[in-house]
Amino acid sequence: MPPTIRKGQAPETLQRAEFHERFMQPFQDPAFRAEADSLRRIELIAWHAYEEGRKAPVTRKAGPGYADPGYELSVDWLEAKARLDAAQAAWSQPQTPSRVLLVNGSPRNDGTCPGEVSKTWRLAQLAREVLEGSGIETDLLDLSLLTSEYGRQIHPCKGCVSTAMPLCHWPCSCYPNHSLRQTADWMNEIYERWVSAHGVILLTPTHWYQATSPLKLMIDRLVCADGGNPDPTSTHGKKPEEAKALELEGWGYPKHLDGRVYGVVVHGDVAGVEGLRRNRCDWLDWMGLIDAGTQARLDRYIGYYEPYATSHDADADVQEEVRQVARAVARGVAELRAGRLQTPDRGLKRPRPK
Repeated sequence: MPPTIRKGQAPETLQRAEFHERFMQPFQDPAFRAEADSLRRIELIAWHAYEEGRKAPVTRKAGPGYADPGYELSVDWLEAKARLDAAQAAWSQPQTPSRVLLVNGSPRNDGTCPGEVSKTWRLAQLAREVLEGSGIETDLLDLSLLTSEYGRQIHPCKGCVSTAMPLCHWPCSCYPNHSLRQTADWMNEIYERWVSAHGVILLTPTHWYQATSPLKLMIDRLVCADGGNPDPTSTHGKKPEEAKALELEGWGYPKHLDGRVYGVVVHGDVAGVEGLRRNRCDWLDWMGLIDAGTQARLDRYIGYYEPYATSHDADADVQEEVRQVARAVARGVAELRAGRLQTPDRGLKRPRPK
């Protein structure tokens, strides 16, 4: 008997008046009034796209190498997949320069409401100096751009994997969804930057015992890197029946980012740093990344219970430890690329890979 597909949670389609209210929300500036007629015409096009569910209005046939070469795939997805394949090919070449991705997980910067750079960003600069001094290319992924840059966003994960792992495509095919105006998603670029890296250092403050909102958005969307399906034609897009059948036949859960070295820096001022550091490291371990040793896993309080107003003055003792994280990752990358660093359990098949 095939698995049950449970239905009934999705909301009703918006009525025309409610759609109008939501469509017009970005155009409240009185300067748009001069283009009211144009906006009405554009709104009508958007309404028809919503009614008809035109998620991917521009497609082409998947072509050779896919389970169903004649299936129409989103051009957005095909282009993103091509960039990931090229990045992975370059990553594996010995002549490719070593690269470390530095992820600044703080939402703060001096170009938005806080009016001041974050401590996390300052610490990332220290790590960058060490890495570049070791001859390693660095790529700083500053997630604070989500709060300060026009049109920059990461849409939330829709949880496809919990229906069946093959429904979660690599890279994510949930976005863009043009019919719902879920566009301008940053993740395709972020996937490519992760794939291109030989090492990764996550740096983040602690918000309410947890990861920051921007960091958590990125982490959730990276679920497709851990077991995701690189062939959406095998499920004909988002067909849950086909995805469940594939998983039950036996799914390999490919780890698309394994074999990269990592370090983690977590800081806070009141509580929660140890728990957050552990769950970030556990996540990276599960993804198949390799830690660069105990000195690459750092959790520290900066200005413990001191005023926020002077907290930037309190990180001097942490700075050298952050440099040490970078040194450990630099060594780890060199050892990995020379073939001298491997996890002892590499090649062992998980009895329960999920």
